[in-house]
Amino acid sequence: MSQKIRVRFAPSPTGPLHIGGVRTALFNYLFAKKHKGDFLLRIEDTDQTRFVEGAEEYINESLEWLGLVPDEGVKQGGDYGPYRQSERKEIYLPLAKKLVESGWAYYAFDTPEELDALRNQFEAEKKTFAYDQTLRINLNNSLNLSNEETQAKISSGIPYVVRFKMPENYEIVLDDLIRGTVKFNTSTLDDKVIFKSDGLPTYHLANVVDDYMMKISHVIRGEEWLPSLPLHAMLYKAFGWENERPVFAHLPLILKPTGKGKLSKRDGDKEGFPVFPLEWKSADGEISSGYRESGYFPEAVVNLLAMLGWNPGTEEEIFSLNQLIDLFSFDRVNKSGARFNPEKAKWYNQHYLKEKSDIELAKIFVPILESKGIQAEIDYVARVVSQIKERATFVSDFWELSSYFFIAPSVYDEKAQNKFWKEDTPAIIQACLDIIKSIDEFSSSVAEEKIKAYIESNELGFGKIMNPLRLAIVGAGKGPHLFDIMEMIGKDESIKRIEKALDIL
Repeated sequence: MSQKIRVRFAPSPTGPLHIGGVRTALFNYLFAKKHKGDFLLRIEDTDQTRFVEGAEEYINESLEWLGLVPDEGVKQGGDYGPYRQSERKEIYLPLAKKLVESGWAYYAFDTPEELDALRNQFEAEKKTFAYDQTLRINLNNSLNLSNEETQAKISSGIPYVVRFKMPENYEIVLDDLIRGTVKFNTSTLDDKVIFKSDGLPTYHLANVVDDYMMKISHVIRGEEWLPSLPLHAMLYKAFGWENERPVFAHLPLILKPTGKGKLSKRDGDKEGFPVFPLEWKSADGEISSGYRESGYFPEAVVNLLAMLGWNPGTEEEIFSLNQLIDLFSFDRVNKSGARFNPEKAKWYNQHYLKEKSDIELAKIFVPILESKGIQAEIDYVARVVSQIKERATFVSDFWELSSYFFIAPSVYDEKAQNKFWKEDTPAIIQACLDIIKSIDEFSSSVAEEKIKAYIESNELGFGKIMNPLRLAIVGAGKGPHLFDIMEMIGKDESIKRIEKALDIL
């Protein structure tokens, strides 16, 4: 690849960024970084009717959180700006007019009402309406008007759009990095609007012009854009830019966990998992959950998304961002859709949680403790984390797994109580309490040694003591090594908890 690799992620600021869009950004990023190229973020905001306040900031924040920081963009700047399409609008009309002059496009003056009437007429006759090569010769456009009539309409301020004039029966053959050779015949295509009456280009024109001007070498986007590919290829031809046309790669869809169709917000709402990287609050106050706020680590989300539609060719599933950059290639991207698995997302998060240091996790856990009115030394919190992190999926699970390290149980698990607290239990636990009180150098190993000696000399079953003792200290039949817990909460607290249990149970 002698040409400098330049790719772009070009979302529209119409709301939160879907996880499918994040996967597109990721694959663009991986490809660019593998080939020492540039990754651009371009904001495609030409559809002002769908513009949503705050969406652009959300897109930037999402990419930064995931570590996919653009080399060029609205925030970063660069030599090919502006990177917001609405700030480039003076570029597009002259180019649209150039296409009209060269016979590749035409002005269309049909009103929305006229087009609706035609559409209804076609529907009544059970036909599909398309503004195409068979219909355009009878409609209200510059192909059927003299030059003078056309100019008179434009001068008098009559609204118009510019439509691309799709040639008749022309075979378009293109290579796609994922799908191989793709063919289209123009006789099946309609004349798309490329410039709107509001003075802004449509996605199709702006997209092609910007890719050309920003020297984009590869267009990597979702499979839903495949039907637009023939028009985009024809626009390159019409402008005489065929030699600079980028290489295309259309990524497979991310499918819903069960059933047919692509993953949607509704699937997430129904099954209780996020479909957006960050939490999003809509204008009407509806809150959609995000991976960040749900407690996922960015590296878990990146790893998960990379494996949706791509595989390394081995059984391995855990990769850092740098490893993904080294391994990524399009010949390992699947053509067929990739099914999203919410449980796999949790599995990845659990893996990355275990990989983190106790102190790092403790720092995330401290605010949760503070919200419960608990002040604890960071080193103590880190020791607690080391005892419980193997059983957690999220840091938010820590409290449920470790509350007894910070506060004495106020209630006792009824099931464990019925199972382990028998008639003779109080006397046995009282004996253990006396042993604990007698220990001067209190530690996990000493307490364990003394209690074990008591069990053996009295020929008692191990569970007969350990289970009710755990119930007294923890409040339930859970938790790590009991004597480690006792050492951490200390001798006095252990005594207090056992006395309380004897009193209540």
